[in-house]
Amino acid sequence: MTRFLLWLAGGLVLGGIIHLVVILTLPQLDDDTVWTRVAALHADNRVLVLPEIAAGEPNPLGLDPEMIYGVCSLDLSKGPGFVRGTLPEAFWSVAIFDRAGIITYSTTNRDGIGQTLDLGIFNAAQTRLLAQQQLDVAEGVLVVESETDKLFTLVRLLPPHHAMRARFAAELAKASCGNRG
Repeated sequence: MTRFLLWLAGGLVLGGIIHLVVILTLPQLDDDTVWTRVAALHADNRVLVLPEIAAGEPNPLGLDPEMIYGVCSLDLSKGPGFVRGTLPEAFWSVAIFDRAGIITYSTTNRDGIGQTLDLGIFNAAQTRLLAQQQLDVAEGVLVVESETDKLFTLVRLLPPHHAMRARFAAELAKASCGNRG
């Protein structure tokens, strides 16, 4: 009986270990990730306003149809990244995502920023240069350090009325995004 219980306990432990390994490795084997979907948009160093999402239509990024979205991919190995623009007077937010699709930084205009988005994104080496005053950054730039060089930003706008969507999308399209060497 003791031998049976030992085999049963060993089988449960081994089954648990196998289960955990499979669960933790499956996401890394998936070729269809948020990163690959954003990369397919070709939004390198520019703000790409995403088309309006119709209710009931395919929504591969899982976005809210009420909002307007602008996406930009950056590679900090080419220099610090900047996202700049004056956004309409309504709720907006900006988020920085890593390759795993995890938000590493996020802020909104309700954090006291106002309507001006001026975000500087730096890797660790660039942040050290910034601290040593070897990089010039304009006053008022919100400095964010990223752990990875390859990332993407997502700007979200929420127009108060559907009739304002086109104007809000046009304002978002005027925003700039890219590296400064």
